[in-house]
Amino acid sequence: MPLIRIDILEGRSDAEIETMLDTVQSCAVDAFEVPDSDRYQIVTEHKPGRLIAKDTGLGFERTDKVTIVHVFTSPRTPEMKKKFYRLLADRLKSNCGIAQTDLFVAVTPNGVGDWSFANGEAQYMTGRL
Repeated sequence: MPLIRIDILEGRSDAEIETMLDTVQSCAVDAFEVPDSDRYQIVTEHKPGRLIAKDTGLGFERTDKVTIVHVFTSPRTPEMKKKFYRLLADRLKSNCGIAQTDLFVAVTPNGVGDWSFANGEAQYMTGRL
């Protein structure tokens, strides 16, 4: 069950954001082998100057389409993560026009005790999931 937070600059249309969310979900399904209905996404739009993502000294330029994807998930293999990064870069470019240099991804793993889906219960720990 990944929880995916996406940070972008203001200015994209609702249709662009919907396409972006659908694209990110398809990458999570394909790379992490989760069901399509396992979908938790949050988009936060920032005013210009309130989202800064430099190139970490790698020598590329970012544009106003910079997109930060932060995934909170149960542990995933290095191969799954690499597949997710590659799918995101390829699909966001083809589906959303986001340059691969405008994509920044972070994955934060966590355990079964770190999730409650409702009712104040830890469904993974109780065996309901």
